[in-house]
Amino acid sequence: MRIHVIADVVDSDGGYVVERLEQRGGEIVLLDRDALPAYARGADLILLLGSDRSAHEPKWVGVVEAESAFVRAALRDGTPVIGICYGAQLMARALGGTSWRADAAEVGWQRIDTTDPVLCPEGPWAQLHSDVFAPPPTARVLGTSWRGTQCFIDDSLGTRAIAWQFHPEVTPTTYERWVNEGYYGDGGVDEKDLIRQAYDNAARSRIAAHELTDAALTFLGVDA
Repeated sequence: MRIHVIADVVDSDGGYVVERLEQRGGEIVLLDRDALPAYARGADLILLLGSDRSAHEPKWVGVVEAESAFVRAALRDGTPVIGICYGAQLMARALGGTSWRADAAEVGWQRIDTTDPVLCPEGPWAQLHSDVFAPPPTARVLGTSWRGTQCFIDDSLGTRAIAWQFHPEVTPTTYERWVNEGYYGDGGVDEKDLIRQAYDNAARSRIAAHELTDAALTFLGVDA
């Protein structure tokens, strides 16, 4: 199974999700979203990782448009896509939704409301973002929080895609770095408590991420 992972080169750790994909026999190919090539066949799955940027910011419009076109081309060609956090927002915009700055950041390990405990278990899941999104009109929403959509699926271009706003992939060391670098974008949070939550939840989060990755591969029809 060949997997193209689209990420920022300075933050390309796919954590527990990529770990599980590799355990399932996946070959990971990293693609820099700032220098994304035109879509070409060759991947069995595309994974869109998170970013500290915002998909709605005008300064990133060229990068967002290029990645959006890549996602649409992949789905039309039969290659399924998974999006996480920024990747979920990007996928939403690519398929007709939108995203914007939230009133306040969503941080820490939070439970979510779900209609599908397999593709979108209630968690708790890691959150660390300052943006929210509206899913495309063709999507089916599987999970929400008080901030907004947490999971959706879509097959409007002929191939299945799934997106999670939360972070199933994140390891405690990566989460700690994100907190220290201010990824959530707001002040007034207890940074030491957020880091403590990351380490306290590490063992459970790894198991949950592996199970979620397995469920997504089954849903997407990817044989690994």
